[in-house]
Amino acid sequence: MEGPGGIAVPQAFRSAVDALRTARLRPQVEVEPTPAPQRLAPFAHALEAVVADGEQELADGRLVLLHDPAGHDAWHGTFRLVTLVRAELEAEMAADPLLPEVCWSWLTGALQARGLTYGEPSGTVTRASSHYFGGLSERPAASQIEIRASWTPREGLGGVPDTAAHLAAWCDLLAQVGGLPPAGPGDASVVTLPQRRGPQSR
Repeated sequence: MEGPGGIAVPQAFRSAVDALRTARLRPQVEVEPTPAPQRLAPFAHALEAVVADGEQELADGRLVLLHDPAGHDAWHGTFRLVTLVRAELEAEMAADPLLPEVCWSWLTGALQARGLTYGEPSGTVTRASSHYFGGLSERPAASQIEIRASWTPREGLGGVPDTAAHLAAWCDLLAQVGGLPPAGPGDASVVTLPQRRGPQSR
């Protein structure tokens, strides 16, 4: 197994990628590999996911695992997780002034609920509205939430983070943003977005 330029892939990165395949995920979350960006770190692995209820897509996202064996000053570690999560919103939820703070708390809460430790979190929460005109004027106005974030997972034995648990937490976030009810009985008090009314075109 070789990285860019024929460089041998470090065992820690191999183990971190292999562990992703062991994550236990909700059946409504479909995950598959996707081409990874090449310029963010010497080694990268990417996944994309869709939260679906039947044929209706509720949310989608991308998770990228980065690795720099030499470490990275901004990361304070050798691994970094980068994510993009998107979902459509009901108009009432989109108008809530506290929505960005709530969505960010869903990310940190998903990690904490899995007992994960991490450092250097950063990101943005963006909401946007689309209004249609002319030939598209019959389409109703739509609002979307977008979470872009990154964090440094704590490295365990052999310098390898628990990537399976981080992937599971990320899928918990996707499900929550997509409006699915909590998976566990202890999560009944978690606030979720209402499900979108129509299918999403990707």
